[in-house]
Amino acid sequence: MTPPIVAVVGGGQLARMMAGPATALGLHLRVLSEAADASAAQAVADSPVGAASDVDAVLALVDGADVLTFEHEHVPAEVLDAVEVRGVPVHPGPAALVHAQDKAVMRRRLTELGVPCPRWAPVGDVADLERFRTAVGGRAVVKTTRGGYDGKGVRVVGDGALPDDVTSWCSAAADRTGPALLAEELVPFTRELAVLVARTPSGRCVVWPVVESVQQDGVCAEVVAPAPALHPQTAAQAEGIARAVADGLGVTGVLAVELFEVADPAGGAPRVLVNELAMRPHNSGHWTIDGAVTSQFEQHLRAVLDLPLGDVAPVARWTVMVNLLGSALDDPTDALRDVLGADPGAKVHLYGKAVRPGRKLGHVNVSGDDLDDVRARARAAVARLRGESTED
Repeated sequence: MTPPIVAVVGGGQLARMMAGPATALGLHLRVLSEAADASAAQAVADSPVGAASDVDAVLALVDGADVLTFEHEHVPAEVLDAVEVRGVPVHPGPAALVHAQDKAVMRRRLTELGVPCPRWAPVGDVADLERFRTAVGGRAVVKTTRGGYDGKGVRVVGDGALPDDVTSWCSAAADRTGPALLAEELVPFTRELAVLVARTPSGRCVVWPVVESVQQDGVCAEVVAPAPALHPQTAAQAEGIARAVADGLGVTGVLAVELFEVADPAGGAPRVLVNELAMRPHNSGHWTIDGAVTSQFEQHLRAVLDLPLGDVAPVARWTVMVNLLGSALDDPTDALRDVLGADPGAKVHLYGKAVRPGRKLGHVNVSGDDLDDVRARARAAVARLRGESTED
């Protein structure tokens, strides 16, 4: 027997969480990890060490593989081109992936597709930024077009003097010693939403329910599935956007579309604007591991192999995911007996990472019929993993 081989660039927790579904489906997972003790390398036997930018390492990874996919988007185009020359399918392909790699390319293409976005403009220097701030009322968000994630490479500027770091960014962009910049209006959103869609190379598409995402210092801290009190028209708009983006960009695999929900001044259904895209499994979809018939990780594997897609229906009325961001414990597994004993229904997922302040070390999912109850239980479980005292 020769099972299909799925090669994955990146050895973080997203690749680690593909291991269980790959085993269940009888697939062979091969992961290019950044280090021998990387999160995914601890769970995947076939985990060569190498860099995503190393053409030779990636070509060795795909030797005999049926498909190449990713757990992060930071793979140079020339590496992907070399893989395609070898005849190995790349999903999502380079033409789609660039929209998750470059925010200016993404904004331009989404605007062409008629997808609602915040007002935006490329920034070449301080003068460009000042003109944009004037046009949008003084306040804006400045982003590096490449490389930023989890709040990195993003700065909110008010209507006063520019912060020194933003001025430095603009100077570096102007003389081409730093990354290009993008300015966006500061959207007066009521909350952040996310919607995940999976699309196969043959064009089949499924969409999970829209979720609410709660951010902490630019990092996802909690997800509630489905998004509470979501207007049906807003949900339909969000799901339609996800399908339009997946089809319009030719995405294959899982696509996460992060959204701003914006109130309607006339009192109608809130509308949504696209904030960011991720062409891979995403933090906003971790709830699906325990809260949906088919998890985003199983679905991603199905999609990139062009297999029939799974059911995305929730298995409970509510699922809340809470991230474990840092811990006072040297090893969060020391708290497992306490966590599991206190709440047998809490589903703990730890990533095997060394503890650092604010680092994503794992998450907890709790499902049930009462939203306040499942949210409180998920938070309590994570508090225990952080070494904090909780009330029984």
